[in-house]
Amino acid sequence: MIESDDPAVTARQLAELRLEHRDLDAAIDRLALAGDSDELMVKRLKKRRLWLKDCIARLESALIPDEPA
Repeated sequence: MIESDDPAVTARQLAELRLEHRDLDAAIDRLALAGDSDELMVKRLKKRRLWLKDCIARLESALIPDEPA
């Protein structure tokens, strides 16, 4: 993930990360419904999803302008 001072670049990165997060959600749900899923794979996907969530939160925070105290 590359952080940029350009809000348009940050917004594009945010959209890409949200899409990947949604895709991981769907993949994890499919694996959970399959029943015979690889637990290690599910664990790795969940870890990646959590990392993406943290990145999304950081980028969302970067888009909020700082207000003078």
